[in-house]
Amino acid sequence: MGSKIVSDANAFVKFLKLCQDGSKDNCTYMDDISVTFLLVEKEELLHNIIGGNQPVFVCEKVQPKCEAESAETTADSSVVEEMLYKVEQDLGPQPLSVMKARQLLSWYTMAHNPNMPRVEVPGTLHPLWVRCDKSDPCATAWLGVETVYSGNKTSGVKLYTVCCKAGPTANETSFATLDELKQEHQNRHHSSTVATKGYAQFNMFCSLKEESMMFESQSSVIASLTWNNVEKVLECPPLSSKATLNIKVAVGDIRSPLYQTHREMEFLLALAEGLRTGETEWLEPIETQSAVDLTRSLIEELENLAHGVPGHAAKVSEKAKTDATAAFSSMVIERGDLDFTEQLWEKMRRSVTSYQDITECLKIVVKAVKLGKIKPWIHKDSSSTLSKLILQSYQKQIDTVPLTGLTPANMLLELGLDKIRKDFINYLVGKELTTLNYLSYYLATEVELQEQVIRVRKLHHLLEILGTCSTFLSLPHDRLFLFTQSCLQYYKTSNYDEDHIFQLQIKPALISYFYEKEQPFSWGMEVYSGQGSKEVKTALYLSDKPLVDHISFDLDVPLDESVNGECEKISYYRTMVSCSLISFT
Repeated sequence: MGSKIVSDANAFVKFLKLCQDGSKDNCTYMDDISVTFLLVEKEELLHNIIGGNQPVFVCEKVQPKCEAESAETTADSSVVEEMLYKVEQDLGPQPLSVMKARQLLSWYTMAHNPNMPRVEVPGTLHPLWVRCDKSDPCATAWLGVETVYSGNKTSGVKLYTVCCKAGPTANETSFATLDELKQEHQNRHHSSTVATKGYAQFNMFCSLKEESMMFESQSSVIASLTWNNVEKVLECPPLSSKATLNIKVAVGDIRSPLYQTHREMEFLLALAEGLRTGETEWLEPIETQSAVDLTRSLIEELENLAHGVPGHAAKVSEKAKTDATAAFSSMVIERGDLDFTEQLWEKMRRSVTSYQDITECLKIVVKAVKLGKIKPWIHKDSSSTLSKLILQSYQKQIDTVPLTGLTPANMLLELGLDKIRKDFINYLVGKELTTLNYLSYYLATEVELQEQVIRVRKLHHLLEILGTCSTFLSLPHDRLFLFTQSCLQYYKTSNYDEDHIFQLQIKPALISYFYEKEQPFSWGMEVYSGQGSKEVKTALYLSDKPLVDHISFDLDVPLDESVNGECEKISYYRTMVSCSLISFT
Protein backbone atom coordinates (compact mmCIF):
# COMPACT_ATOMS: atom_id res chain seq x y z
CA MET A 1 0.00 0.00 0.00
CA GLY A 2 1.41 3.41 -0.93
CA SER A 3 2.77 5.47 1.93
CA LYS A 4 0.90 8.54 0.58
CA ILE A 5 -2.46 6.76 0.90
CA VAL A 6 -1.63 5.60 4.44
CA SER A 7 -0.54 9.06 5.57
CA ASP A 8 -3.63 10.67 4.00
CA ALA A 9 -5.92 8.15 5.74
CA ASN A 10 -4.17 8.70 9.09
CA ALA A 11 -4.39 12.47 8.76
CA PHE A 12 -8.10 12.43 7.90
CA VAL A 13 -9.27 10.10 10.67
CA LYS A 14 -7.06 11.93 13.19
CA PHE A 15 -8.78 15.15 12.11
CA LEU A 16 -12.23 13.56 12.56
CA LYS A 17 -11.23 12.31 16.03
CA LEU A 18 -10.10 15.80 17.07
CA CYS A 19 -13.41 17.28 15.85
CA GLN A 20 -15.36 14.59 17.71
CA ASP A 21 -13.42 14.87 20.98
CA GLY A 22 -13.51 18.66 20.85
CA SER A 23 -17.26 18.64 20.11
CA LYS A 24 -16.68 21.18 17.35
CA ASP A 25 -19.78 21.81 15.23
CA ASN A 26 -17.87 22.78 12.12
CA CYS A 27 -14.25 22.27 10.97
CA THR A 28 -12.40 22.71 7.70
CA TYR A 29 -10.10 20.00 6.32
CA MET A 30 -7.41 20.81 3.75
CA ASP A 31 -9.00 24.23 3.09
CA ASP A 32 -11.70 22.88 0.78
CA ILE A 33 -13.72 20.32 2.79
CA SER A 34 -16.19 21.43 5.43
CA VAL A 35 -16.90 18.83 8.13
CA THR A 36 -20.00 19.38 10.26
CA PHE A 37 -20.63 17.38 13.42
CA LEU A 38 -24.37 17.10 14.16
CA LEU A 39 -27.28 14.87 15.08
CA VAL A 40 -29.06 13.26 12.12
CA GLU A 41 -32.30 14.86 13.29
CA LYS A 42 -30.78 18.31 12.62
CA GLU A 43 -30.12 17.37 8.98
CA GLU A 44 -33.81 16.93 8.14
CA LEU A 45 -33.49 15.49 4.63
CA LEU A 46 -30.79 13.00 5.62
CA HIS A 47 -32.96 12.04 8.60
CA ASN A 48 -35.80 11.27 6.19
CA ILE A 49 -33.53 8.74 4.46
CA ILE A 50 -31.71 6.97 7.29
CA GLY A 51 -33.85 7.80 10.35
CA GLY A 52 -32.59 7.67 13.91
CA ASN A 53 -30.90 10.51 15.76
CA GLN A 54 -27.31 9.38 16.11
CA PRO A 55 -24.46 11.90 15.80
CA VAL A 56 -22.77 11.93 12.37
CA PHE A 57 -20.10 13.75 10.39
CA VAL A 58 -21.36 15.49 7.24
CA CYS A 59 -18.72 16.45 4.66
CA GLU A 60 -19.29 18.97 1.89
CA LYS A 61 -17.38 21.52 -0.16
CA VAL A 62 -16.38 24.71 1.64
CA GLN A 63 -18.61 27.63 0.68
CA PRO A 64 -16.94 29.78 -1.99
CA LYS A 65 -15.87 33.13 -0.61
CA CYS A 66 -17.37 36.20 -2.22
CA GLU A 67 -15.07 39.21 -2.26
CA ALA A 68 -15.86 42.85 -2.90
CA GLU A 69 -14.55 44.16 -6.24
CA SER A 70 -13.10 47.25 -4.68
CA ALA A 71 -12.82 48.71 -1.22
CA GLU A 72 -13.84 52.04 -2.71
CA THR A 73 -17.23 50.84 -3.94
CA THR A 74 -18.91 51.87 -0.72
CA ALA A 75 -18.13 53.85 2.34
CA ASP A 76 -19.93 51.37 4.60
CA SER A 77 -17.92 48.12 4.64
CA SER A 78 -20.38 46.52 7.06
CA VAL A 79 -23.10 46.68 4.39
CA VAL A 80 -20.79 44.88 1.94
CA GLU A 81 -19.96 42.19 4.50
CA GLU A 82 -23.65 41.65 5.23
CA MET A 83 -24.48 41.32 1.52
CA LEU A 84 -21.61 38.87 0.94
CA TYR A 85 -22.68 36.77 3.91
CA LYS A 86 -26.23 36.64 2.53
CA VAL A 87 -24.94 35.56 -0.89
CA GLU A 88 -22.91 32.76 0.73
CA GLN A 89 -25.93 31.61 2.73
CA ASP A 90 -28.15 31.62 -0.36
CA LEU A 91 -25.80 29.22 -2.14
CA GLY A 92 -26.81 26.45 0.26
CA PRO A 93 -24.73 23.31 0.94
CA GLN A 94 -22.18 22.49 -1.76
CA PRO A 95 -21.44 18.87 -2.81
CA LEU A 96 -18.06 17.25 -3.38
CA SER A 97 -17.28 15.17 -6.44
CA VAL A 98 -18.26 11.50 -6.22
CA MET A 99 -14.58 10.58 -6.65
CA LYS A 100 -13.56 12.75 -3.68
CA ALA A 101 -16.39 11.32 -1.57
CA ARG A 102 -15.24 7.76 -2.30
CA GLN A 103 -11.71 8.72 -1.27
CA LEU A 104 -12.93 10.05 2.09
CA LEU A 105 -14.96 6.88 2.70
CA SER A 106 -11.99 4.68 1.78
CA TRP A 107 -9.78 6.50 4.34
CA TYR A 108 -12.46 6.04 7.00
CA THR A 109 -12.84 2.33 6.12
CA MET A 110 -9.09 1.69 6.08
CA ALA A 111 -8.69 3.23 9.53
CA HIS A 112 -11.24 0.81 11.01
CA ASN A 113 -9.93 -2.28 9.23
CA PRO A 114 -7.82 -4.33 11.70
CA ASN A 115 -6.12 -6.01 8.74
CA MET A 116 -4.34 -2.75 7.87
CA PRO A 117 -1.95 -2.22 10.80
CA ARG A 118 -0.08 0.69 9.15
CA VAL A 119 -3.22 2.84 9.42
CA GLU A 120 -3.69 4.15 12.95
CA VAL A 121 -6.94 3.05 14.62
CA PRO A 122 -8.68 6.24 15.84
CA GLY A 123 -11.02 4.56 18.30
CA THR A 124 -14.77 4.86 17.86
CA LEU A 125 -15.76 7.39 15.21
CA HIS A 126 -19.28 8.51 14.40
CA PRO A 127 -20.71 7.60 10.95
CA LEU A 128 -19.50 9.68 8.01
CA TRP A 129 -21.81 11.08 5.31
CA VAL A 130 -20.61 13.00 2.24
CA ARG A 131 -22.68 15.17 -0.09
CA CYS A 132 -22.04 14.20 -3.73
CA ASP A 133 -22.57 16.04 -7.03
CA LYS A 134 -24.24 13.20 -9.05
CA SER A 135 -21.30 13.17 -11.46
CA ASP A 136 -21.30 9.35 -11.82
CA PRO A 137 -23.69 7.29 -14.01
CA CYS A 138 -25.78 6.35 -10.95
CA ALA A 139 -26.33 10.03 -10.04
CA THR A 140 -25.02 9.52 -6.49
CA ALA A 141 -26.17 12.29 -4.14
CA TRP A 142 -24.90 10.90 -0.80
CA LEU A 143 -22.30 8.36 0.26
CA GLY A 144 -22.22 7.17 3.85
CA VAL A 145 -20.27 4.76 6.02
CA GLU A 146 -20.65 3.49 9.58
CA THR A 147 -18.72 0.97 11.64
CA VAL A 148 -20.17 -2.45 12.51
CA TYR A 149 -19.10 -4.16 15.72
CA SER A 150 -19.07 -7.74 16.95
CA GLY A 151 -18.87 -7.39 20.69
CA ASN A 152 -16.19 -4.76 21.32
CA LYS A 153 -14.32 -5.47 18.10
CA THR A 154 -14.78 -3.88 14.68
CA SER A 155 -16.11 -6.51 12.29
CA GLY A 156 -16.83 -4.39 9.23
CA VAL A 157 -18.50 -1.30 7.84
CA LYS A 158 -21.82 -0.54 6.22
CA LEU A 159 -21.71 1.52 3.04
CA TYR A 160 -24.72 3.63 2.01
CA THR A 161 -25.42 4.98 -1.46
CA VAL A 162 -28.22 7.48 -2.17
CA CYS A 163 -29.03 8.09 -5.84
CA CYS A 164 -31.43 10.62 -7.41
CA LYS A 165 -31.40 10.36 -11.18
CA ALA A 166 -34.31 12.39 -12.45
CA GLY A 167 -36.74 15.13 -11.56
CA PRO A 168 -40.33 14.70 -10.35
CA THR A 169 -42.93 12.82 -12.32
CA ALA A 170 -46.51 11.62 -11.85
CA ASN A 171 -46.02 8.83 -14.38
CA GLU A 172 -46.12 5.67 -12.27
CA THR A 173 -44.72 3.54 -15.11
CA SER A 174 -41.38 5.29 -14.60
CA PHE A 175 -41.11 4.05 -11.00
CA ALA A 176 -39.09 0.94 -10.23
CA THR A 177 -41.38 -2.02 -9.60
CA LEU A 178 -41.21 -4.27 -6.56
CA ASP A 179 -39.78 -7.12 -8.68
CA GLU A 180 -37.09 -4.83 -10.09
CA LEU A 181 -36.14 -3.70 -6.57
CA LYS A 182 -35.93 -7.33 -5.40
CA GLN A 183 -33.75 -8.22 -8.40
CA GLU A 184 -31.46 -5.27 -7.70
CA HIS A 185 -31.09 -6.48 -4.11
CA GLN A 186 -30.40 -10.07 -5.20
CA ASN A 187 -27.75 -8.96 -7.70
CA ARG A 188 -25.98 -6.92 -5.03
CA HIS A 189 -26.23 -9.25 -2.02
CA HIS A 190 -27.03 -12.76 -3.38
CA SER A 191 -29.51 -13.32 -0.56
CA SER A 192 -31.45 -16.57 -0.37
CA THR A 193 -34.47 -14.93 1.27
CA VAL A 194 -35.65 -11.34 1.35
CA ALA A 195 -38.42 -9.45 3.12
CA THR A 196 -40.18 -6.20 2.32
CA LYS A 197 -41.36 -3.23 4.33
CA GLY A 198 -43.53 -0.28 3.35
CA TYR A 199 -43.71 3.32 4.56
CA ALA A 200 -46.24 6.05 3.84
CA GLN A 201 -46.92 9.53 5.17
CA PHE A 202 -50.15 11.48 4.71
CA ASN A 203 -50.94 15.09 5.48
CA MET A 204 -54.24 14.70 7.32
CA PHE A 205 -55.25 18.33 6.81
CA CYS A 206 -55.21 17.83 3.03
CA SER A 207 -58.41 15.81 3.23
CA LEU A 208 -60.37 18.87 4.29
CA LYS A 209 -62.09 20.30 1.24
CA GLU A 210 -64.02 23.16 2.80
CA GLU A 211 -61.94 26.33 2.71
CA SER A 212 -63.43 27.51 6.01
CA MET A 213 -62.07 24.41 7.77
CA MET A 214 -58.53 24.49 6.43
CA PHE A 215 -55.82 25.02 9.02
CA GLU A 216 -52.79 27.29 8.76
CA SER A 217 -49.58 25.74 7.46
CA GLN A 218 -47.90 26.27 10.83
CA SER A 219 -50.04 23.44 12.19
CA SER A 220 -49.81 19.93 10.83
CA VAL A 221 -51.00 16.41 11.52
CA ILE A 222 -48.95 13.82 9.66
CA ALA A 223 -49.98 10.17 9.70
CA SER A 224 -46.95 7.85 9.40
CA LEU A 225 -47.68 4.20 8.63
CA THR A 226 -45.37 1.19 8.31
CA TRP A 227 -46.20 -2.37 7.28
CA ASN A 228 -44.60 -5.60 6.10
CA ASN A 229 -45.07 -7.58 2.89
CA VAL A 230 -45.40 -4.85 0.28
CA GLU A 231 -47.21 -6.01 -2.85
CA LYS A 232 -46.85 -3.07 -5.23
CA VAL A 233 -45.56 0.48 -5.54
CA LEU A 234 -47.77 3.16 -3.93
CA GLU A 235 -50.09 0.61 -2.38
CA CYS A 236 -52.43 1.92 0.31
CA PRO A 237 -51.29 0.90 3.81
CA PRO A 238 -53.29 -2.09 5.09
CA LEU A 239 -55.26 -1.95 8.34
CA SER A 240 -52.59 -4.18 9.91
CA SER A 241 -50.06 -1.31 9.65
CA LYS A 242 -48.49 0.46 12.59
CA ALA A 243 -49.72 4.05 12.60
CA THR A 244 -48.41 7.13 14.37
CA LEU A 245 -49.83 10.65 14.31
CA ASN A 246 -47.20 13.37 14.36
CA ILE A 247 -48.99 16.45 15.64
CA LYS A 248 -47.69 20.01 15.60
CA VAL A 249 -50.11 22.79 16.46
CA ALA A 250 -49.42 26.52 16.45
CA VAL A 251 -51.80 28.65 18.50
CA GLY A 252 -53.65 31.61 17.02
CA ASP A 253 -55.37 30.06 14.00
CA ILE A 254 -58.56 32.07 13.52
CA ARG A 255 -60.39 28.87 12.51
CA SER A 256 -59.34 26.97 15.60
CA PRO A 257 -62.10 26.09 18.08
CA LEU A 258 -59.88 27.75 20.71
CA TYR A 259 -59.35 31.07 18.95
CA GLN A 260 -61.23 33.08 21.60
CA THR A 261 -59.10 31.49 24.29
CA HIS A 262 -56.04 32.47 22.27
CA ARG A 263 -57.22 36.10 22.34
CA GLU A 264 -57.62 35.87 26.10
CA MET A 265 -54.15 34.33 26.48
CA GLU A 266 -52.72 37.06 24.26
CA PHE A 267 -53.80 39.72 26.75
CA LEU A 268 -52.54 37.67 29.70
CA LEU A 269 -49.14 37.16 28.07
CA ALA A 270 -48.85 40.83 27.07
CA LEU A 271 -49.62 41.86 30.64
CA ALA A 272 -47.11 39.36 32.07
CA GLU A 273 -44.42 40.42 29.58
CA GLY A 274 -44.97 44.08 30.47
CA LEU A 275 -44.54 43.33 34.18
CA ARG A 276 -41.38 41.35 33.41
CA THR A 277 -39.69 43.83 31.08
CA GLY A 278 -41.27 47.15 32.03
CA GLU A 279 -42.58 47.68 28.49
CA THR A 280 -46.15 46.70 27.66
CA GLU A 281 -47.64 46.47 24.17
CA TRP A 282 -51.35 46.84 24.82
CA LEU A 283 -53.71 44.98 22.51
CA GLU A 284 -56.40 46.74 20.53
CA PRO A 285 -59.48 46.86 22.81
CA ILE A 286 -62.40 44.63 21.85
CA GLU A 287 -65.01 46.73 23.66
CA THR A 288 -66.00 50.22 22.54
CA GLN A 289 -66.68 51.36 26.11
CA SER A 290 -63.79 52.28 28.38
CA ALA A 291 -62.56 49.87 31.06
CA VAL A 292 -63.65 52.28 33.80
CA ASP A 293 -67.19 52.56 32.41
CA LEU A 294 -67.50 48.79 32.07
CA THR A 295 -66.31 48.31 35.65
CA ARG A 296 -68.78 50.89 36.97
CA SER A 297 -71.53 49.16 34.99
CA LEU A 298 -70.65 45.81 36.56
CA ILE A 299 -70.73 47.33 40.06
CA GLU A 300 -74.09 48.96 39.36
CA GLU A 301 -75.52 45.63 38.14
CA LEU A 302 -74.48 43.98 41.39
CA GLU A 303 -75.88 46.84 43.46
CA ASN A 304 -79.20 46.64 41.61
CA LEU A 305 -79.18 42.89 42.02
CA ALA A 306 -78.68 43.29 45.77
CA HIS A 307 -81.61 45.70 45.94
CA GLY A 308 -83.82 43.40 43.89
CA VAL A 309 -84.19 45.61 40.81
CA PRO A 310 -86.19 43.57 38.23
CA GLY A 311 -84.38 42.19 35.17
CA HIS A 312 -80.83 42.36 36.48
CA ALA A 313 -80.53 38.84 37.82
CA ALA A 314 -81.17 37.36 34.41
CA LYS A 315 -78.78 39.83 32.78
CA VAL A 316 -75.79 38.90 34.95
CA SER A 317 -76.48 35.18 34.66
CA GLU A 318 -76.81 35.35 30.87
CA LYS A 319 -73.59 37.35 30.54
CA ALA A 320 -71.67 34.85 32.64
CA LYS A 321 -72.83 31.99 30.44
CA THR A 322 -72.03 33.90 27.23
CA ASP A 323 -68.48 34.71 28.36
CA ALA A 324 -67.94 31.10 29.42
CA THR A 325 -69.06 29.57 26.13
CA ALA A 326 -67.14 32.11 24.04
CA ALA A 327 -63.90 30.86 25.53
CA PHE A 328 -64.11 27.38 24.06
CA SER A 329 -66.78 27.47 21.38
CA SER A 330 -68.48 24.12 20.89
CA MET A 331 -65.66 21.87 22.04
CA VAL A 332 -65.87 22.57 25.77
CA ILE A 333 -68.42 22.03 28.53
CA GLU A 334 -70.13 25.36 29.15
CA ARG A 335 -69.23 27.24 32.30
CA GLY A 336 -72.18 28.98 33.85
CA ASP A 337 -70.41 29.69 37.12
CA LEU A 338 -68.23 32.74 36.45
CA ASP A 339 -67.81 34.54 39.75
CA PHE A 340 -67.42 38.30 40.17
CA THR A 341 -63.64 38.41 39.69
CA GLU A 342 -63.91 36.33 36.52
CA GLN A 343 -66.55 38.66 35.10
CA LEU A 344 -64.35 41.63 36.05
CA TRP A 345 -61.39 40.01 34.25
CA GLU A 346 -63.50 39.49 31.13
CA LYS A 347 -64.51 43.15 31.02
CA MET A 348 -61.03 44.50 31.76
CA ARG A 349 -59.07 42.29 29.38
CA ARG A 350 -61.38 43.42 26.56
CA SER A 351 -60.97 47.13 27.27
CA VAL A 352 -57.80 47.98 29.23
CA THR A 353 -55.21 50.03 27.32
CA SER A 354 -52.97 51.37 30.12
CA TYR A 355 -51.78 50.77 33.67
CA GLN A 356 -53.90 53.78 34.67
CA ASP A 357 -57.01 51.95 33.42
CA ILE A 358 -56.16 48.97 35.62
CA THR A 359 -55.55 51.16 38.69
CA GLU A 360 -58.78 53.14 38.26
CA CYS A 361 -60.89 50.01 37.75
CA LEU A 362 -59.52 48.24 40.81
CA LYS A 363 -59.91 51.38 42.95
CA ILE A 364 -63.61 51.43 42.04
CA VAL A 365 -64.00 47.75 42.94
CA VAL A 366 -62.05 47.90 46.21
CA LYS A 367 -63.96 51.01 47.32
CA ALA A 368 -67.33 49.34 46.63
CA VAL A 369 -66.24 46.25 48.57
CA LYS A 370 -64.93 48.23 51.55
CA LEU A 371 -68.12 50.33 51.77
CA GLY A 372 -70.22 47.19 51.61
CA LYS A 373 -72.03 48.32 48.46
CA ILE A 374 -71.48 44.88 46.92
CA LYS A 375 -71.01 41.44 48.42
CA PRO A 376 -70.27 39.43 45.29
CA TRP A 377 -70.05 35.66 45.12
CA ILE A 378 -66.50 34.27 44.85
CA HIS A 379 -65.22 30.75 44.26
CA LYS A 380 -63.87 29.41 47.55
CA ASP A 381 -60.68 28.16 45.92
CA SER A 382 -59.85 31.51 44.28
CA SER A 383 -56.31 32.55 45.13
CA SER A 384 -56.11 36.12 43.79
CA THR A 385 -55.52 39.11 46.07
CA LEU A 386 -58.86 40.66 45.09
CA SER A 387 -60.73 37.41 45.82
CA LYS A 388 -59.19 37.29 49.28
CA LEU A 389 -60.24 40.91 49.94
CA ILE A 390 -63.80 40.10 48.92
CA LEU A 391 -63.88 37.00 51.13
CA GLN A 392 -62.56 39.13 54.01
CA SER A 393 -65.36 41.64 53.42
CA TYR A 394 -67.88 38.95 54.37
CA GLN A 395 -66.41 39.21 57.90
CA LYS A 396 -65.97 43.00 57.62
CA GLN A 397 -62.20 42.65 58.08
CA ILE A 398 -60.37 43.86 54.97
CA ASP A 399 -56.59 44.18 54.60
CA THR A 400 -55.20 47.40 53.20
CA VAL A 401 -53.80 46.97 49.71
CA PRO A 402 -51.96 49.99 48.29
CA LEU A 403 -53.11 50.35 44.66
CA THR A 404 -49.86 51.96 43.54
CA GLY A 405 -46.97 51.05 41.27
CA LEU A 406 -47.29 47.62 39.65
CA THR A 407 -49.57 46.18 42.34
CA PRO A 408 -52.81 46.72 40.34
CA ALA A 409 -51.31 45.06 37.24
CA ASN A 410 -50.17 42.09 39.32
CA MET A 411 -53.67 41.85 40.80
CA LEU A 412 -55.21 41.80 37.31
CA LEU A 413 -52.73 39.13 36.21
CA GLU A 414 -53.81 37.03 39.19
CA LEU A 415 -57.46 37.38 38.12
CA GLY A 416 -56.65 36.17 34.62
CA LEU A 417 -54.62 33.21 35.84
CA ASP A 418 -57.40 32.20 38.23
CA LYS A 419 -60.08 32.40 35.56
CA ILE A 420 -58.14 30.63 32.79
CA ARG A 421 -57.03 27.84 35.11
CA LYS A 422 -60.66 27.15 36.01
CA ASP A 423 -61.58 27.13 32.29
CA PHE A 424 -58.92 24.52 31.59
CA ILE A 425 -59.91 22.42 34.60
CA ASN A 426 -63.51 22.62 33.43
CA TYR A 427 -62.59 21.06 30.10
CA LEU A 428 -59.85 18.58 31.02
CA VAL A 429 -61.46 17.21 34.17
CA GLY A 430 -65.02 17.65 32.89
CA LYS A 431 -64.19 15.59 29.81
CA GLU A 432 -62.45 13.03 32.05
CA LEU A 433 -59.15 13.46 30.20
CA THR A 434 -57.17 13.84 33.43
CA THR A 435 -57.54 14.49 37.15
CA LEU A 436 -56.77 17.43 39.42
CA ASN A 437 -53.89 15.42 40.83
CA TYR A 438 -52.24 15.14 37.39
CA LEU A 439 -52.77 18.89 36.89
CA SER A 440 -51.20 19.91 40.22
CA TYR A 441 -47.95 21.08 38.60
CA TYR A 442 -49.84 23.37 36.22
CA LEU A 443 -52.27 24.70 38.85
CA ALA A 444 -49.70 25.52 41.55
CA THR A 445 -50.16 29.06 42.94
CA GLU A 446 -47.25 29.04 45.39
CA VAL A 447 -44.71 29.66 42.60
CA GLU A 448 -44.09 33.22 41.37
CA LEU A 449 -46.56 34.80 38.94
CA GLN A 450 -44.27 34.62 35.90
CA GLU A 451 -43.80 30.88 36.42
CA GLN A 452 -47.57 30.48 36.79
CA VAL A 453 -48.00 32.21 33.42
CA ILE A 454 -45.50 29.82 31.79
CA ARG A 455 -47.37 26.78 33.10
CA VAL A 456 -50.79 28.07 32.08
CA ARG A 457 -49.41 28.82 28.61
CA LYS A 458 -48.30 25.19 28.33
CA LEU A 459 -51.81 24.06 29.26
CA HIS A 460 -53.24 26.35 26.60
CA HIS A 461 -51.00 24.73 23.97
CA LEU A 462 -52.15 21.32 25.16
CA LEU A 463 -55.79 22.40 24.80
CA GLU A 464 -55.09 23.61 21.25
CA ILE A 465 -53.64 20.20 20.40
CA LEU A 466 -56.60 18.39 21.95
CA GLY A 467 -58.95 20.72 20.08
CA THR A 468 -57.39 19.56 16.82
CA CYS A 469 -57.55 15.89 17.81
CA SER A 470 -61.13 15.95 19.08
CA THR A 471 -62.88 18.30 16.66
CA PHE A 472 -60.96 17.53 13.46
CA LEU A 473 -59.78 13.94 13.85
CA SER A 474 -62.69 12.83 16.08
CA LEU A 475 -60.39 10.54 18.06
CA PRO A 476 -62.03 8.28 20.66
CA HIS A 477 -61.84 9.10 24.36
CA ASP A 478 -59.33 6.37 25.26
CA ARG A 479 -56.80 7.71 22.74
CA LEU A 480 -57.36 11.30 23.87
CA PHE A 481 -56.94 10.26 27.51
CA LEU A 482 -53.57 8.58 26.94
CA PHE A 483 -52.43 11.41 24.68
CA THR A 484 -53.35 14.00 27.32
CA GLN A 485 -51.25 12.20 29.97
CA SER A 486 -48.31 12.03 27.55
CA CYS A 487 -48.47 15.77 26.77
CA LEU A 488 -48.87 16.72 30.43
CA GLN A 489 -45.82 14.63 31.30
CA TYR A 490 -43.77 16.18 28.48
CA TYR A 491 -44.46 19.77 29.49
CA LYS A 492 -43.59 19.14 33.13
CA THR A 493 -39.91 18.99 32.17
CA SER A 494 -39.77 20.77 28.80
CA ASN A 495 -39.95 24.39 27.70
CA TYR A 496 -42.91 25.79 25.79
CA ASP A 497 -42.42 24.87 22.13
CA GLU A 498 -45.00 25.17 19.36
CA ASP A 499 -42.61 23.45 16.97
CA HIS A 500 -42.45 20.30 19.06
CA ILE A 501 -44.04 17.30 17.36
CA PHE A 502 -46.23 15.26 19.70
CA GLN A 503 -46.69 11.63 18.73
CA LEU A 504 -49.71 9.42 19.22
CA GLN A 505 -49.85 5.70 18.41
CA ILE A 506 -53.19 4.86 16.84
CA LYS A 507 -55.06 2.07 15.08
CA PRO A 508 -55.12 2.66 11.29
CA ALA A 509 -58.86 1.92 11.23
CA LEU A 510 -59.49 5.14 13.18
CA ILE A 511 -57.96 7.29 10.43
CA SER A 512 -58.34 5.12 7.34
CA TYR A 513 -61.26 7.24 6.08
CA PHE A 514 -58.78 10.13 5.88
CA TYR A 515 -55.81 8.52 4.15
CA GLU A 516 -57.62 6.06 1.87
CA LYS A 517 -58.90 8.93 -0.30
CA GLU A 518 -55.58 10.82 -0.30
CA GLN A 519 -52.25 10.37 -2.01
CA PRO A 520 -49.24 10.05 0.30
CA PHE A 521 -46.77 12.92 0.12
CA SER A 522 -44.07 10.37 0.97
CA TRP A 523 -44.02 6.66 0.20
CA GLY A 524 -41.26 4.07 0.37
CA MET A 525 -40.54 0.37 0.13
CA GLU A 526 -37.51 -1.55 1.34
CA VAL A 527 -36.21 -4.94 0.34
CA TYR A 528 -33.93 -6.27 3.07
CA SER A 529 -32.10 -9.38 4.18
CA GLY A 530 -29.91 -10.36 7.10
CA GLN A 531 -30.49 -9.51 10.75
CA GLY A 532 -29.23 -7.01 13.29
CA SER A 533 -25.91 -5.40 12.38
CA LYS A 534 -25.70 -7.65 9.30
CA GLU A 535 -28.95 -6.38 7.78
CA VAL A 536 -28.61 -4.88 4.29
CA LYS A 537 -31.28 -3.23 2.21
CA THR A 538 -32.27 -1.73 -1.12
CA ALA A 539 -34.99 0.90 -1.02
CA LEU A 540 -37.08 3.20 -3.21
CA TYR A 541 -38.49 6.41 -1.76
CA LEU A 542 -41.07 8.60 -3.50
CA SER A 543 -41.60 12.11 -2.14
CA ASP A 544 -43.32 15.31 -3.21
CA LYS A 545 -40.13 17.22 -2.31
CA PRO A 546 -36.55 16.22 -3.08
CA LEU A 547 -34.74 14.35 -0.31
CA VAL A 548 -31.50 16.14 -1.12
CA ASP A 549 -30.94 19.89 -1.04
CA HIS A 550 -27.45 20.27 -2.50
CA ILE A 551 -28.24 19.39 -6.12
CA SER A 552 -30.73 20.66 -8.70
CA PHE A 553 -33.30 18.70 -10.67
CA ASP A 554 -34.67 19.11 -14.18
CA LEU A 555 -38.35 20.03 -13.97
CA ASP A 556 -39.49 18.76 -17.34
CA VAL A 557 -43.06 18.09 -16.22
CA PRO A 558 -45.58 20.14 -14.29
CA LEU A 559 -45.58 19.32 -10.57
CA ASP A 560 -49.30 18.60 -10.61
CA GLU A 561 -51.21 16.77 -13.28
CA SER A 562 -54.99 16.57 -13.16
CA VAL A 563 -56.91 13.37 -13.74
CA ASN A 564 -60.25 13.86 -15.53
CA GLY A 565 -60.13 17.46 -14.34
CA GLU A 566 -61.12 16.37 -10.84
CA CYS A 567 -58.16 15.59 -8.59
CA GLU A 568 -54.48 16.42 -8.88
CA LYS A 569 -51.93 13.68 -9.09
CA ILE A 570 -48.74 14.20 -7.09
CA SER A 571 -45.46 14.29 -8.96
CA TYR A 572 -42.83 12.35 -7.02
CA TYR A 573 -39.08 12.66 -6.74
CA ARG A 574 -37.47 9.20 -6.82
CA THR A 575 -34.64 8.33 -4.46
CA MET A 576 -32.85 4.96 -4.46
CA VAL A 577 -30.95 3.93 -1.31
CA SER A 578 -28.73 0.89 -0.93
CA CYS A 579 -26.97 -0.38 2.17
CA SER A 580 -24.15 -2.91 1.79
CA LEU A 581 -21.97 -4.70 4.33
CA ILE A 582 -18.20 -5.06 4.01
CA SER A 583 -16.85 -7.62 6.45
CA PHE A 584 -13.28 -7.45 7.80
CA THR A 585 -13.32 -11.05 9.01
